[in-house]
Amino acid sequence: MIELPDSYLQQLISWRRQFHQYPEPGWLEFFTTSKIADLLQEWDYKIYVGKELNASERMGLPSGTMIEQFYTAAKNAGANEKWLSKMEGGYTGVMAVLETGKPGPTVCFRVDIDALPIFESTEVAHLPNRLAFRSQNDGFMHACGHDSHIAIGLGLAEQIMQHKDQLTGTIKLIFQPAEEGVRGAASIVQSPLLDDIDYFFALHIGTGVEAGKFIAGSAGFLATSKFDATITGVAAHAGGVPEEGKNALLASAQATIALHSLPPHSKGSHRINVGTLHAGQGRNVIASTAQLQLEVRGETTEINAFYENAVKEIFAGIEMMYGVQVELKKVGQAISVPSSKALSAILAEVAGSLQIPYEEYSNFNAGSEDATFFMDRIQKYGGLATYSIIGTELAAGHHHEKFDIREEDMLTAIKIWLNTLLKLQ
Repeated sequence: MIELPDSYLQQLISWRRQFHQYPEPGWLEFFTTSKIADLLQEWDYKIYVGKELNASERMGLPSGTMIEQFYTAAKNAGANEKWLSKMEGGYTGVMAVLETGKPGPTVCFRVDIDALPIFESTEVAHLPNRLAFRSQNDGFMHACGHDSHIAIGLGLAEQIMQHKDQLTGTIKLIFQPAEEGVRGAASIVQSPLLDDIDYFFALHIGTGVEAGKFIAGSAGFLATSKFDATITGVAAHAGGVPEEGKNALLASAQATIALHSLPPHSKGSHRINVGTLHAGQGRNVIASTAQLQLEVRGETTEINAFYENAVKEIFAGIEMMYGVQVELKKVGQAISVPSSKALSAILAEVAGSLQIPYEEYSNFNAGSEDATFFMDRIQKYGGLATYSIIGTELAAGHHHEKFDIREEDMLTAIKIWLNTLLKLQ
């Protein structure tokens, strides 16, 4: 077993707090990607950035104005222009590759790097604020632990290089953009850089698992599809000629009720939610436009597909009922893929050897994760893939303005991953 000194935690904390101060949402992680790539290059990895990594169309791309805003901010903050030039237009993310030159497996580790559009708490009791590493990008925050995922990925990368004489085969590390909204993996998964992977690992910190406990593998996250819907009607004077209008507000309200009234599925659980609805211009105007943001989820990919089709049918009916036009755009997607039990067993064995409390396999299907695209591809190519959870103490729930973690659990994650890599040699 490879032992890591407890003092290494200070390096992880330093990285985590640096990235916590500069949160960037999906497809806008210019500064984040650049800083990660700088370190990976310093450690002599072969680097693939932005356009070199994203192989297909990107879902849920921000506006051109936002892309330019974050690109310029990253440049002004000192991001390396060598990497920025490869990210123009919102192509973010980085992969590092180490070829040992010795025959052996190809092993891939994936962490996510994006933040959320949340204004971080300014209360004194909030540790990042009290210790002066609160978000400097107001309105955005690492409120899901991806800053710690970055630190775990960097720590693993550094330790791999320090122990590369003990390793064989090829090791790949993906620092994935746009996990929030499940957008980024679908753009990367078709890259030929993933063709030869034998073992794939992804993880998340927190998610309600008690501090210090390790979940080696999960039975599968919920599959999900995210949509933006724009309804276009015809404006008219509500008192003078209401019959001339085509009411987009009523159409959007009817669509919302219909979506939330969809029946359950006999083969498993599902979720439906219309998260935002904006419509209308004034009290005396027949509303000509409405915008909705919605999602469906299913216990399996097949159940999710059933509800995705139902969404399309509802909006087609709304068009006929109200005489409006609907533009329905898919802006995110993830599938449901269980972890490989054989690989989860190896992780559990390593955790046990390190005297870390663990659960070998868990039916964890409360949320969704686009790492499932990677898992599906690796498994279909004959490889093994698993998604793990590292427990921690949370100051508040995920996606909360007071979210924070117990930082020592980052070191536990690296110990498990590093020694699992050694065991696979």
